[in-house]
Amino acid sequence: MNKQSFVMKCGGSTLAALPQTFFDDLHDLQQNGHMPVIVHGGGPAISETLEQLAITTEFVGGLRVTNEAVLDVVEMVLAGRINKEIVRRIGISGAKALGVSGVDGGLIEAVPVANTQEVGLVGDVSAVNRELVEGIMEMGYMPVIAPVGISADGTQRYNINADTAAGAVASRIGVKRMIVVTDVPGIMKPIDGVKTVLPQVTVAEIEEMIASGDIYGGMIPKVGAAIQCIQGDVEEVVIVQGEEPQVLSRVLSGEAIGTRILNK
Repeated sequence: MNKQSFVMKCGGSTLAALPQTFFDDLHDLQQNGHMPVIVHGGGPAISETLEQLAITTEFVGGLRVTNEAVLDVVEMVLAGRINKEIVRRIGISGAKALGVSGVDGGLIEAVPVANTQEVGLVGDVSAVNRELVEGIMEMGYMPVIAPVGISADGTQRYNINADTAAGAVASRIGVKRMIVVTDVPGIMKPIDGVKTVLPQVTVAEIEEMIASGDIYGGMIPKVGAAIQCIQGDVEEVVIVQGEEPQVLSRVLSGEAIGTRILNK
């Protein structure tokens, strides 16, 4: 594994709003020896497509309740539309990317989540094909991964939360850092009545903030994935706002931007 590799997770809606300069920054990083591994989501685009097809959907604990009909749309939007849009925008910058889903080559092996009776075909990652990820990078391409998983016997697909998938990929391929690119400047907490970005938090502090309600909604799976992967080889997870100029380069240079999550 390239010591300068890192995993970047980005939501589909966040990616759609990012300026081309963000992708130019990816190009510059690749030229300078860094190799990003990108795991993306696409929740709003999935919801929009489901609505157009008159397929009802709901969420339980931040996870989309998924049956086979919903899963068909999830795979179509994530592995098709969103994945190729990211690859295309990276290509415009002059960088090289190769888009895959977790189904391709058994890249993301999955098992049902614990509350499968509530959420249906939602998966937890049980294995990651590290050799496939490394092979893509060795050819000089950034892997762009859509978080659709497959059972060990290849018979069942699973919808996987993108934050969970990114955390699992980061942990299993042995990178030291995961960068979560969002539409917010980091983890925020009311201090003296003003929402303030926390520059650094520990896993224990995050657990306290979830219990107190300071962290809620869609931020819970983000920090949950951070907690999971930081217990492996990953030393830190950084949550940043994608519209910040050269945000990835600034994080990798050590600049204090966004929120850094550390094990202790």
